[in-house]
Amino acid sequence: MMRALEIIVALLMVAILYLVVGVVMPDHGSTSRSVEVSHDFRQVYDILSNFRRFPDYGVLRAYDPNTRFTFSGPAYGVGAETSWTSKNRKVGGGSLTITKDAPGASRVSTLGSAEIVWALKNGWDGHNKRIIIELERSGSSERLVKVTMRYKVDYGWNLIDRYSRLYIHGEPAAFVQYTLGNLQNVLASIPNVSYNDLQPSIVVTKPQAVLFVSTRAKRTLGDVTIATQKALTEIDAAMKKLGVTQAGPRITITTDYGDQYYVFDVAVPINTSTLTVAGQSYDLTQPGQAVASTGASAAAPGTWEKNGALVVDGNVSARMAFGGKVLEADMQASPASLPLMRLNLEAYAQTHGYAFDPNTHRPYDVVTNAVDPNTGMGGYKVFLPLTWAPDAVPGQSAQPAAAGSAAPAIVASVAVGASASAPASAASVTPAAAATAG
Repeated sequence: MMRALEIIVALLMVAILYLVVGVVMPDHGSTSRSVEVSHDFRQVYDILSNFRRFPDYGVLRAYDPNTRFTFSGPAYGVGAETSWTSKNRKVGGGSLTITKDAPGASRVSTLGSAEIVWALKNGWDGHNKRIIIELERSGSSERLVKVTMRYKVDYGWNLIDRYSRLYIHGEPAAFVQYTLGNLQNVLASIPNVSYNDLQPSIVVTKPQAVLFVSTRAKRTLGDVTIATQKALTEIDAAMKKLGVTQAGPRITITTDYGDQYYVFDVAVPINTSTLTVAGQSYDLTQPGQAVASTGASAAAPGTWEKNGALVVDGNVSARMAFGGKVLEADMQASPASLPLMRLNLEAYAQTHGYAFDPNTHRPYDVVTNAVDPNTGMGGYKVFLPLTWAPDAVPGQSAQPAAAGSAAPAIVASVAVGASASAPASAASVTPAAAATAG
C-alpha cells in the first residue's frame, strides 16, 4: 500500500513540475538562419514575393520528389498562395500565403531593405505560424544581399505546444536552413542583371505568316548589319516573285547568341498565308510532310522542312510564326543593347516563375524606329515567348487591344495599359533598314 502511495505522490510531483515548467516556458518560439548572396537585390525580392519558384528552392521536394504543389490567389505579392500534398509524413500537407511584402518592387532597390512574411499552415505544433524574410544590402560595397529567414510560432496556454519549442531546432530549423541553401542555387542559375528600369507587359500574339532567312554574323554591329541587309534583299526579291506584300515591320528572331557569332533569322510578315511556289499552291497553316535533307544541295522550292517551314526560293523560306503569350518590353537605345534586354526579360521571367523555352520558342524583336545615323539610337519591341504565365505582370491591368490598332508584335490582345501602336507597314523591304544587334 505504501509503495502504491509513493508512486502516486511521485506522479503528482512530476505532473506539478510539468505544469510549473510549462507555465514558465515562453508562449512563443522562433529560429532563424541567414545567408549572403551575390545577386541583384530586386531579383532576390521578386523571387521571394511569389511562390512559382518555391518548388525549386523549397526543401519539400528534397524529402519527397513527388510532392504536388498547387497555386492560388494573385501570382505575385500579398495574397499569393501555394499548397502542397505528399504521402511522405515528413512533408504531409500544408500551405504558405504571402501576407506582407514591403516596400514593393518599385522601391525596394532604392531603399535597400525589405520584409516579406509568409503565413504557414501545416502539421507543426502551435498557431500563427509564419516565416519572416528580411532582406538588406551587405558587404563592403553593398553588392551582396543578406537574406534572413525567421520561423516564428505562438503557443498560447497550450502547454504541450509550449514543450514543442524544445524541438523547434529540428524540422522548422531544417526547413529554413535548406530552403536558404537551395535559394542560392536557384539564384545562381538566373542572369545576374538589374532590371529595375524594365517595364514589361504580357501580351497575347496570334500566328503570323512570315518570309525569313536564317543567317549568322560575327558579334559586331557592322557584321550584323551586313548580314541583315543581305537577308532583307533576298526577302524583298522573293516577295516580288510571289506577288505578296509586307504586312508589318521587320523581325529578328534569335537562335544563338554565342561567344563569337550571332545566329538569327531575319523575318518579314506578309499579307497572306497562302503562297504559290513553283506553280503549286501551299497553305502555311497546314504544313506538309517534311522531306529529309540529303545535305548535298539546298532544298528545292516547295519543300517542307522539319520546322514547318516551306522553302520558297534560295535561302528564303516561309512559315507561320509566333502565337501565344509573350513577355514584351519597349526600348529606345543602340541595337547593341538588345542582348542585355533579352537577358533582362529572361531574368524577370525566371524570378516571377514564368515558363519559357528559348530553343523551341525563340526570343525576337521588332523594329519600331530605324536607327538614327546621328545618335545610333533606334526603337525596338523585344519579346520573350512564354509557355506559361499569368495574364498580367504585377501592376499591369488587363484590357483588350485597341480596335484597329496596328501591332508590330502581331498582337491579338493586349493585357496591359500601354498602347500597341506601330509605324505604318512598308510596301516592300528596304535593305537600309536598321540592323538588330547580336
